[in-house]
Amino acid sequence: MTIATSYRTTDVRFVTSSRHDGAPQPPLDPAGRSTAASAAYLAIEPESADGLEGHGFVYSTGTGNHFQLAAIDAVMALIAHRDVEALLADMGGTWRMLMHDTRLRWLAPDTGVVQTAIGAVVNALWDLKAKRAGMPLWRLLSRLSPDEIVDLVDFRYLTDALTPMEALDILDDAVPGRAEREAFLLANGYPAYTSTPGWLGYTDDELERLCRQALDDGFTQIKIEVGVDLEHDIRRLAIARDVCGPDFPIAIDAGRRWDVDDAVRWVGALERFDLHWVSEPTSPVDVLAHAAIANAITPIPIATGERAHSRVVVKQLLQSNAIGYLQIDATRVAGINENIANLLLAARSGVPVCPHACGAGLCEAVQHLAMFDYVAVSGSMEDRAIEYTDHFHEHFVTPAVVEGGRYRAPSAPGAGTEMLAESVDAYSWLSLVALDGVA
Repeated sequence: MTIATSYRTTDVRFVTSSRHDGAPQPPLDPAGRSTAASAAYLAIEPESADGLEGHGFVYSTGTGNHFQLAAIDAVMALIAHRDVEALLADMGGTWRMLMHDTRLRWLAPDTGVVQTAIGAVVNALWDLKAKRAGMPLWRLLSRLSPDEIVDLVDFRYLTDALTPMEALDILDDAVPGRAEREAFLLANGYPAYTSTPGWLGYTDDELERLCRQALDDGFTQIKIEVGVDLEHDIRRLAIARDVCGPDFPIAIDAGRRWDVDDAVRWVGALERFDLHWVSEPTSPVDVLAHAAIANAITPIPIATGERAHSRVVVKQLLQSNAIGYLQIDATRVAGINENIANLLLAARSGVPVCPHACGAGLCEAVQHLAMFDYVAVSGSMEDRAIEYTDHFHEHFVTPAVVEGGRYRAPSAPGAGTEMLAESVDAYSWLSLVALDGVA
């Protein structure tokens, strides 16, 4: 029996530029740095002869990591004296045990730092399981039988939209083409779109240059941040449209800035630019507002889900026809199990999944879910792409590889969530504080 008593956590904060390349725009830290791309990082160290570890993290913007790390400690306490082999052998049971602990659910059921802490622990266990199997996570999941995949999902609160039998039917239908799709994925990769050109901190010249670079790099879609200044948005979208041409998909991301009426008015002013989608127009938990906006701006679709904390919110977004694209996030929900539920809900609703990956490590992690979805769930890449930003990949053991506008399928064992030890050491909050004596 292998006990999971040993683990370590680190408050990792990557220093970004003053323009917040590849990250949101929170205030500077007390030393005057932007540490917007950050993570509460976990490494599980089983007492086993193989020396393998499982790694997971919760992406963040730095401040508040101490709350997230405390929540990870609370979740790890639930498995501290359990047999790792038993946990890994029944990942569905492990997920349900963590999710339905009464004491933790009392704090914030299906949301908040407890939810994301469970996600970090679950993802670290999957990373360990994939490493022990000698396979990348996407392949490990894709080789499971439909019954095994269904067993990973907790259908509590979902059966009004998706029953276990309906999920099994989706997965059974995908079995015959699994081998062919895996071969196609290995040969051709998975479509990517880039958010790199669209940061609000960039000048017009930088926006134009990065749009041209995106075309040269083979991307077939870009995304532009909007929502602070309408005239500024009109000018920037005109530049992007001029560079990319009339038929090139350009999406916008409002960063949850609008009320319903603001969203309808703003999108109405921008619709001349032939918007591919509108991402995160309003509060991520306001399903009714999303539905109202979607109805008002049709046929322009809404894309959201990156901040939906649970499969329940995703279910409601789909049931209310509030979204045309689902943007799952690798660390916002309670781990890979819950994202499998989200993929099945989307497949049941016929809504394409275009994962969110704007943040340190998110490209590395979420690519496995999209590739699993293609091979074993939806069986489709049509009208789908994984977000890509060209930042922070150098800090990961198996960095995401995008060539010709497509993600190359990872071949290394694991979930892609392991950071380089030297990066963890160099960018730990304690190390940064020690350098300039500012807490």
